[in-house]
Amino acid sequence: MILKDAFLFTSLLFASAAAAQHPNVLISSSGNPNEPAIHVNPKNTNQVVAGANIAGVYYSTDAGATWTTNTLTSTNGVWGDPCIKTDTNGAFYYFHLSNPSSGGSWIDRICCQKSTNGGATWNNGTYMGLNPPKDEDKHWVVVDKKTNVIYVTWTEFDVYGSAVSTDSSRILFSKSVDAGLTWSTPKRINKVNGDCIDSDNTVEGATPAVGPNGEVYVGWVGPAGLVFDRSLDGGTTWLNKDIFVSNVGGGWDYAIPGIYRANGLPFTVCDLSGGPNHGTIYINWSDQKNGAADTDVWLVKSTDQGSTWSTPVRVNQDAPGKQQFFCSMDIDQKTGYLWFTYYDRRNYTDNQTDVYVAFSKDGGVTFSDFKVSATPFLPNSGTFFGDYTNISAYNNVVRPIWTRLHGGALSVWTSLVNTVVTSDQVQDAIPYSLDQNYPNPFDESTMIAFKLRNNSRVSLKVVDMFGRDMAVLIDNVDYDYGKYTETFDAQRYNLSAGIYYFVLTVDGATTNRKMILAR
Repeated sequence: MILKDAFLFTSLLFASAAAAQHPNVLISSSGNPNEPAIHVNPKNTNQVVAGANIAGVYYSTDAGATWTTNTLTSTNGVWGDPCIKTDTNGAFYYFHLSNPSSGGSWIDRICCQKSTNGGATWNNGTYMGLNPPKDEDKHWVVVDKKTNVIYVTWTEFDVYGSAVSTDSSRILFSKSVDAGLTWSTPKRINKVNGDCIDSDNTVEGATPAVGPNGEVYVGWVGPAGLVFDRSLDGGTTWLNKDIFVSNVGGGWDYAIPGIYRANGLPFTVCDLSGGPNHGTIYINWSDQKNGAADTDVWLVKSTDQGSTWSTPVRVNQDAPGKQQFFCSMDIDQKTGYLWFTYYDRRNYTDNQTDVYVAFSKDGGVTFSDFKVSATPFLPNSGTFFGDYTNISAYNNVVRPIWTRLHGGALSVWTSLVNTVVTSDQVQDAIPYSLDQNYPNPFDESTMIAFKLRNNSRVSLKVVDMFGRDMAVLIDNVDYDYGKYTETFDAQRYNLSAGIYYFVLTVDGATTNRKMILAR
């Protein structure tokens, strides 16, 4: 492979409080990049590799502070949809769609290229799924850290974009047991096919995860909603019926003002950290179950290998009525923390867009989120942003990646958010703390306490499980540094018994806690 146009981007930091807490780093503005992916090497967290449509590849040797940008080439062609992972030896793999110069056709296979020097150079690659004249699209990857087996899932179309009723889409699975040299014959794992339109009734967004005993878990969306399948023998056999996980309100293909196209395709992970949630499976997506003007980010989990699933919980911690979209999730397999990133419009009444990161340290029971983009940007519907953002986390090194539009040009960015991960640093980066209410459960009233480390503007609300406002205790009030306690009287608001959340917003950053009203 020939590398070209290599040059180094240094960190570009903004003189703002947000940038001081979470330095923003320009990865590339070359080649109109969009739909980025990123991966931190668990073997050496100073090595980070990223990619973007159509053929951008970027690598960092200092944990993402500076980047070298190159163009990925292969005789199989490079046609976007980047997904980047590492194996147990620390080698990087860049998976992408195809566009062969000869001997094939556009998106006729899923390609894999490998780098053994931290992303500086890449081999010509191998591929899977070649099945002409069918089209292969939207893959995702996981590596079993015990066996080094690589698992890939994707969508096969009879004819991409076809509205012919006899054309269908399906979820395929393949694996490599020899570090990407060869791939198994693809196996169909879904039981309910989709259409080929590339919309709500197409089966798409299949993302695999590995369980603690080598189980292979896959979630995806389609005409049956969000569904799940598993294999307990390395992908040889699968369930006889897809397991229903959740409805996807408004479908996975939805409209966002100012965005060319948007979707809420899922991400699946499994906790292998050895912590209290070891073995728990999580699926994250976004949808419009609360209306077209209120896209939200959701999480479900399973503690029984995917046989049953929890009620969806809302990840974004703002008040209802704003747009959060293009979400991504990763799990830090060292700490067991869940990390999310998404575009967010909570701070505006127009289409200005920020980038937020959320995390959960208790297996998706509670969440905190904070803004990582130093300044907002204003997208327009004539510019394609791709179909996803991405985030990678390991051992408290957390790197989101996103596309922004400025001056009519697209660029790809990351943020150095590892400084907010440890317990002390989280409190420094989010300059307040919120205690669990007491008593909890409660039958009439309960106390809610919070502490501010700076003079701040504060809101405090109680919402139901769907994020709907039940009570407003503090509404955009300026508070001085100090500790405060509010009494919440459920009888005053005529609330029935059940689960609620109290939501504290301090200068735009939001945290919630669950509380139980028992009568």
